[in-house]
Amino acid sequence: MSSTNVVALRPNDRVRQDAEPIATIYRNLGTASAEQVVTRALTELAVTMSSLVAQVQAHELADMTRQLRRLQRMSENLGLVSLGQIAGDVRVCLERSDVTAFSSVWARLMRVAERSLAADRGLVSTQV
Repeated sequence: MSSTNVVALRPNDRVRQDAEPIATIYRNLGTASAEQVVTRALTELAVTMSSLVAQVQAHELADMTRQLRRLQRMSENLGLVSLGQIAGDVRVCLERSDVTAFSSVWARLMRVAERSLAADRGLVSTQV
């Protein structure tokens, strides 16, 4: 096989977000309180993601369905549309015991989580 037949794929996942849930929190709580609530929620989401990563690395997938459901719910509450949907997709892969699909969708979840959390940190500070 010639090296000219090898194509390097660069996944470019579109991260969809809905700013309305965070805007509603700011309208209801005011800037100072809302900033604390949103920051706490984003931190909790990051901790949940970190826990999931540790579970995958340790090949301990037994409790992942519950954690993925939690990640999905938190993502939706913060308007992280893509992250929530992909967390649900990973859960379906686990429930179906589809190892190949799990690996692929897990990699996508990691990419989108990184981009979503980085983008949302900026979103919090721009709501003032």
